[in-house]
Amino acid sequence: MTMTFTTIAGKTDDGTDATVVTKTRPETRRPPLYKVLLLNDDYTPMEFVVHVLERFFGLNHAQAVEIMLTVHKKGLAVVGVFSHEIAETKVTQVMDFARRHQHPLQCTMEKE
Repeated sequence: MTMTFTTIAGKTDDGTDATVVTKTRPETRRPPLYKVLLLNDDYTPMEFVVHVLERFFGLNHAQAVEIMLTVHKKGLAVVGVFSHEIAETKVTQVMDFARRHQHPLQCTMEKE
């Protein structure tokens, strides 16, 4: 989408007509954001989930415990909202880390 701006001027001091100037510039929009979600399972230890939240999402211990308990009780929780590239990277990092430690922890993303 583009926006057009038009400037119309009147007569100049010497009586000549002023020029009409039209500028068109693209309208910028913020990129869509994506929620990163952790999903509950019956096997991944709670301490591991807390560690993941601290390590990959920069949460302090109290925040990580709170989100871990939400995941445990409700089945999932939003752990952050990011641009597509950052959300995708976070999901990949968490999934790779969980697999390396042999945990079935699931992390997904969805458009906000």
